[in-house]
Amino acid sequence: MQNPHAYEGSRFSQAATTGYGQKKRTFGEYFQAWWQASRPAYYIATLVPLILGWMLAWEDTGVLKPGSFILILVACFFLHLAANLSNDLFDHLQGADGESNIGGSRAIQEGLLSLKSYARALFFLYAATVAIAAFGIWYTGLWGIALIICFAIFASLFYVAPPIKLGYRAMGEVLVFFSMGLGMVAGTYYTMTGGCSERALLFSMPVGLMVAGIMYFQSIPEIETDKAAGKRTLANSLGPRWSVDVFIAWWPLIWLMLSALFAFGLCGWFVFVGIAVSIPLHLTAVRRALAARAASDWLSLDAHGHLIRKMYMANGLALTVSLFV
Repeated sequence: MQNPHAYEGSRFSQAATTGYGQKKRTFGEYFQAWWQASRPAYYIATLVPLILGWMLAWEDTGVLKPGSFILILVACFFLHLAANLSNDLFDHLQGADGESNIGGSRAIQEGLLSLKSYARALFFLYAATVAIAAFGIWYTGLWGIALIICFAIFASLFYVAPPIKLGYRAMGEVLVFFSMGLGMVAGTYYTMTGGCSERALLFSMPVGLMVAGIMYFQSIPEIETDKAAGKRTLANSLGPRWSVDVFIAWWPLIWLMLSALFAFGLCGWFVFVGIAVSIPLHLTAVRRALAARAASDWLSLDAHGHLIRKMYMANGLALTVSLFV
């Protein structure tokens, strides 16, 4: 099967075929390999909840603290990158990202990066995150940061790493909901203010569901290949019919939660701008999903994941702006 992630016809792709052990890579090739492995298109999933938690803290305290936010941002992006690399590494080792699969960055399968390179990068990323957290605890005196970081490291590593590998037990969306929704929004608020907020917890719920929605849609194209590889996801556990039906209902539920925040006076009218922008994107994604189900052509859905990321960005940014409008 043709790999949709390959750089066809390029010197980079040819080098991957012959192996880099036989030729010295240029800086551009090396950078491109890590760029592919890092999957930057998904970093918006981390940026939105962090900004939202920051803005909630600013609104409540009147203190912006940009330096503290930058440290939080760096630590969380390190963890997001670590999660991506960990998923690549352990999915490969467990045979879930073989030739018939399209998941992950494919950097290992294409011979762009070695397993040792992944292991070294993971060691650096987790060590750097712990160092940043230790500085934050020393600077703020908030020992709760240690609990947040421990949970975040656990989530990024054991999403696919054995023996826990929650992503193989149809628990990936649940883990993402708590780590990138509750953990990032409420965790950022706590780190910035030293306290908890019911409002931050309420805001984190639709955000967590949105990030989980990105992951859920991305698992639908691999509903058959994941199952064949022994990877049980929520999508292939539900089966072809229900997996699409759940996707159809997923985002209207999020819009209902966002509308409830407005109805209870917790956010402004601008939240409906995000909903209005995302509705046509959702309708397009639904048509694609129904067509894929009718034709049993699940892999075709992989090309439409950008629709869900755009929906997430529209709703997440609108929710943030709605704090002030």
